[in-house]
Amino acid sequence: MRYLIIGNSAAAIGAVESIRPRDREGEITILSKEPYYAYSRPLITEYIADVFRDEDLTYRGPDFYRENRIQVHLGIKARAVNPKNRVVLTEDGTEHPYDRLLIATGGTPIVPPIKGLDKEGVFTCTTWDDSKAIKALLPRVKRAVVVGGGLIGVKAAEGLYEAGVHVTIVELLPHIMGRILDAEGAYIFEAYLKGKGLGIITGETVVEALGNGRVEGVRLASGDTLPCDFLIIAVGVRPNVEEVVEGSGIRVNQGILVDRHMRTSVPDVYAAGDVAEGDEMLVREKRVIALWPVAYRQGKIAGLNMAGEDREYEGGFPQNTVSVLGLTTITIGFTEPPEPNGYKVLMRRGPGENDYKKLIFKGDVLEGAILVNSIDRAGILTGLIRARTEIGSNKERLLDTRLGLTALPRAWRKEKLTQPV
Repeated sequence: MRYLIIGNSAAAIGAVESIRPRDREGEITILSKEPYYAYSRPLITEYIADVFRDEDLTYRGPDFYRENRIQVHLGIKARAVNPKNRVVLTEDGTEHPYDRLLIATGGTPIVPPIKGLDKEGVFTCTTWDDSKAIKALLPRVKRAVVVGGGLIGVKAAEGLYEAGVHVTIVELLPHIMGRILDAEGAYIFEAYLKGKGLGIITGETVVEALGNGRVEGVRLASGDTLPCDFLIIAVGVRPNVEEVVEGSGIRVNQGILVDRHMRTSVPDVYAAGDVAEGDEMLVREKRVIALWPVAYRQGKIAGLNMAGEDREYEGGFPQNTVSVLGLTTITIGFTEPPEPNGYKVLMRRGPGENDYKKLIFKGDVLEGAILVNSIDRAGILTGLIRARTEIGSNKERLLDTRLGLTALPRAWRKEKLTQPV
């Protein structure tokens, strides 16, 4: 059996770790447009500030590829999938044959139509090469603007701040981290980050990068200008589907559509990770969930099915953990009720200045949680959401910062405590 994987991040590694124990003789080939062994993308912004070194970012090094007998082609970009001939064409003109193919090409940065982005000092921040290029110019940088106050933008701002750069975040939404926090949680973060010295402008966007050859400032939609000698575009990512699947017959919506086995619409072709649009268990429809743990799990399921097992993906839901300059939040599932009726919201502030907890229930079932600063029981809440456990009369007790097993339904406790280790 010839297994071919396009991509070399979490989903690809998950697939290999499923395939190899079940097929010791099959050929596994990985095509990666980046020149690196698998590295931890969530750490690249901290790499900017020298929190992590090169060796810290690599989480599957040469030994992993050698021990699993993987033919890995680094720095080679896949250009097209040809399901009829069962080959993938790369930019160097080589055809790579396959019996089973996994597309795990991840996401690509969204770059809005801002004038002047061809200037020196303008970057996105989603790859190791991005962070290396940013880091190389830091000695010349005093002021930076980050367009986008989501996870990527906030973490990029943190990396620059810790490197001694004055940073201003410009966010179009009314508050930062708007896709994972409600207004109250975002207010806590904004006040905290402003107290550290970060600039935050919300309800605004950048329309032009100013300067002669090199960025010297930005113009906002309001007409105001901000001086800067560095500009990072971090408004988000979208599934990287454009080139590889075009003309292949593989069905695409926002991402590559997959079933519960991670199969695409084309036989023997699978997709996983940020490029895949799979089952979301809370809204019960297909969605792209661009998260590291989801990508790895989808890759594991895809690999099992590619190797001949019949295994279904149970569906994912949004889970985000982010720590910025010492303040941490974990969000799980819904952060706002998806509709006005049928949901109950419980909230608690304190006991600490930045402590905040919010729980969202549909009937007796927990479907969402926000934890800011006080995050100790996030694993329990995640388990309740995943298992769709009926909480009953204990809802208020889940807000307790000292939450323990006795606050949980008896049936849930019995199941968890009797599971084999």
